[in-house]
Amino acid sequence: MEAIFEFVNIDKSNNLEAFTQKKLDKIENKYDWVVRANVYFKRDENQKPNGYITEVRLSAPGPEIFAQSNENSFEASIAQTANDLERQLSKRKAKMSTH
Repeated sequence: MEAIFEFVNIDKSNNLEAFTQKKLDKIENKYDWVVRANVYFKRDENQKPNGYITEVRLSAPGPEIFAQSNENSFEASIAQTANDLERQLSKRKAKMSTH
């Protein structure tokens, strides 16, 4: 799966990209029909105590899959977003029919 990372209002972090790529690899191993992931990292100072926002859009057959979370660290935000994506992908897989 191709992953595109964008950092909004923060500096680029290779560690954050590696951590996210590890989570996306787990998703790709389980759902090989996911083509691409667009990942957005945002920092919003106005949202206390959280403000670390991660958004992920997955390109897959059918409608685009989207998840977002706002936590107190990027790692927690990534983990929550990955869990949300897993839930949506399992529902999509259950609806897919084999031909």
